Amino acid sequence: MTSKELIIIAVIGGSEISAEVYRIAEEVGREIARRKAALVCGGMGGVMEAACKGAIEEKGLTIGILPGDSRTQANPYVQIPIVSGMGYARNVAVVKSSQAVIAIDGSYGTLTEIGYALQAGIPVIGLATWSFSLYGKADNSIILAKNPQDAVDKAMAAIKKSVIPT
Repeated sequence: MTSKELIIIAVIGGSEISAEVYRIAEEVGREIARRKAALVCGGMGGVMEAACKGAIEEKGLTIGILPGDSRTQANPYVQIPIVSGMGYARNVAVVKSSQAVIAIDGSYGTLTEIGYALQAGIPVIGLATWSFSLYGKADNSIILAKNPQDAVDKAMAAIKKSVIPT
């Protein structure tokens, strides 16, 4: 498989999460690996760690784009740490490196990543995360998922029909 053929899915979400959210993110990582896609994330804890752990358990590939200046900041399940020294600005690189984004839980950092993805035309699948309204009307830009398998199924389907180059 060439780099042009490799599917890369970003997993974004909170760094401080409940045990249930950890379990969900871990299963999303497993599902991504089962589809032979790579996982990119911010490389730190919480959702990022859980998703990487799940992907590693299924022999998947994990990439972490780190906010700081040291690869030692990466969670133990990141195989390819990318040191950015950019703080939260690295969120753009996380999103733009992917062909679809799965948002799980999350705070304002996750919200910015969702915004970057939607602005770039990259599909966002939401699993227990943010929802939007504009002028009091629901904005359905985020594709809602029922569970981890559904989230990855929807990400893969969105990638197949997307005009974003692979």
